[in-house]
Amino acid sequence: MVTYKMASMIGNQGDPPGPPNLTNNPRQDVIATNKRPLLSFFNSTGGIGNRTYTIQIDKVPAFDSGYLIEYTDIPETAYVTSKLVQKGDELDDNTQYYWRARAIDTLGQKSFWAMSRFFLDTFSDDTFLRLIRTSVIRVETSSGYNISNIIDVGDAAAGTYWEGYPNQLAYWVKFDLGGSKEVSRIWQLCDRSRLEGRLKDYIWQYSSNAVNWKDIPETRSRESDAFRGIIKFHVPITGRYFRLYIKGWHGPVPRIHEITLYSPGAPTPPQVPVTDYVLIVGNRHDGGEDGNIRRAVQNSTFNLETVTVPYYEVSLDMVNHLEPKPVAIILSGFDRWYENLPMFEFNGEYELIRECNIPILAICGGHQFIVMAYGYTYARDMGYGVYTCKQENLKGITPISIIKEDPIFEGIPNPFYAPGSHAWEVVVLPDDVEVLAVSHCIEVIKSRRKIMYGEQFHAEIDLPFNEASAFLLNFLRMTR
Repeated sequence: MVTYKMASMIGNQGDPPGPPNLTNNPRQDVIATNKRPLLSFFNSTGGIGNRTYTIQIDKVPAFDSGYLIEYTDIPETAYVTSKLVQKGDELDDNTQYYWRARAIDTLGQKSFWAMSRFFLDTFSDDTFLRLIRTSVIRVETSSGYNISNIIDVGDAAAGTYWEGYPNQLAYWVKFDLGGSKEVSRIWQLCDRSRLEGRLKDYIWQYSSNAVNWKDIPETRSRESDAFRGIIKFHVPITGRYFRLYIKGWHGPVPRIHEITLYSPGAPTPPQVPVTDYVLIVGNRHDGGEDGNIRRAVQNSTFNLETVTVPYYEVSLDMVNHLEPKPVAIILSGFDRWYENLPMFEFNGEYELIRECNIPILAICGGHQFIVMAYGYTYARDMGYGVYTCKQENLKGITPISIIKEDPIFEGIPNPFYAPGSHAWEVVVLPDDVEVLAVSHCIEVIKSRRKIMYGEQFHAEIDLPFNEASAFLLNFLRMTR
């Protein structure tokens, strides 16, 4: 096991509890998509004895309105503690919310409040948005290091960035689209873990000649502290050049991890074979998968071809118009924390999960999407990471136990070991989804109304100790 993050779970004699770490889901400025979000946070440290938590939710940051919701005596769980908004307390749609948590030990000592915020928009993930990533042929900046990192969609951890030279009065980042194009949305990402480097005072501009610039008024921000932003234009803007003009920032210099521009339109459907094939939805940020799924399907005895389509292009409408249609759809895993992703790009995949009747197998991150299609916060960071793609890392790992028999487990022992690489987990289940296998987390889920399975592990990886390799084959057999 490789530990990515860990919070102390044991009180320290004589120390008052420290505030919880509200860097989990929903991290600041994400969009929650269910009126009963799951509020999760990394545990406090310190205190005496067992800790409990109080959570408050309000529409104002002072937490003094008549709307205030409070939950008390929330027991601490390993690494991460969560509270699902209760029935009867459903939140209002299209509303900014603030929430805070504090720890209390057995002596009644209380930590400081730790506060975060999110926006609730239950319609934001309902349908494919008919947006395509705008092609950029050149990026320039007024100054700084590592310009290419601004549009580096292959950056697995979103850990690289452009940084401006110090002691400048202002900065700009210019995008050349190679010709006049419509732009209707922009995604921008700064550091999720610290305020330093985030943009504070900025505006987007556009031009036809890179000389005369026009402001886009609705993009104006003067006091931002957000690490991520989704900038929507009221009306698509047409221009060859777009520029982010930065007048203020937190810390000594601005840092930008990623910017993506979007144009209205529908992506080109993939070319599909006339023979039986599996459609793979590539969930890596560049739209691909690591190749293990393709190899496992093509090496099976079912004579299947594969077609891979990027997650940000797939939609229910696209799949419905494929001819012939795939015999199955497989949703791959991916390589970023959710907070570092423009989650609206997954809307088409959510459509498939909710509405498509073609058999679906969802792997790792795709498995988590089955519940996130009904609420963004219903999967969460575990507080640590599991990496069992090497046999030596299996030592001390809880095996996967089958708790409900199903044809998907034919030929698989109970319990069993399988390769895994994840730091997030499924927590809240939709009504029509059931659990089939568990370890330290939910490992296998199944839809009650159609052929759809989710696996947290990686049955497709060809390793000698993989006892779950039959899982993928059993799924493919169901589609024949």
